[in-house]
Amino acid sequence: MYPDKELIALCRKGDQLAIRKLVEKHQRQVRATVVGMLGETAEAEDVAQEVFIRFFNALSNFKGDAKPSTYLTRIAVNLSLNEIKRQQRKNRWLVFFQKEEKINQIEDKTANPDRQDTKELVHRALQLLEPEFRSVIVLRMLDGYSVKETAEILKLPNGTVASRLARGQNKLKIILNKFL
Repeated sequence: MYPDKELIALCRKGDQLAIRKLVEKHQRQVRATVVGMLGETAEAEDVAQEVFIRFFNALSNFKGDAKPSTYLTRIAVNLSLNEIKRQQRKNRWLVFFQKEEKINQIEDKTANPDRQDTKELVHRALQLLEPEFRSVIVLRMLDGYSVKETAEILKLPNGTVASRLARGQNKLKIILNKFL
């Protein structure tokens, strides 16, 4: 596998093989971030594809100060937050009912512990968190970024990331405790 710097240089020259290699190298991480933010939805697939489109369109602006994975994750989080806002505007009057429906889905899933899928349960519970807490938890706990890296990706102070992480974990614990 080529190093990222070499792939970026080749991508800037329009090398299609390098573009494909860069996408293959980072698509799992980008998808995990987007699915963590939006859940397993068609919109998540669209956003994950849009991340790479945005990255390649802005490649001339990529200075290389951050790793491509960090840059791609930042784009993934920002586009996911934009999608959440778009959905909320589109369905403003349905938000309450959608949350109730999600809660009922979680309750239905936990009614039979033999059928419970913990990973799915956590992803569903994440969807009930406010986006600012969800983004920190997804990056820190699911994607494995450090507090410093998470702060860099979200362009937030380290203290804010630590605070949102603690508050988000408490909120997530409350949500999960209701259904376990």
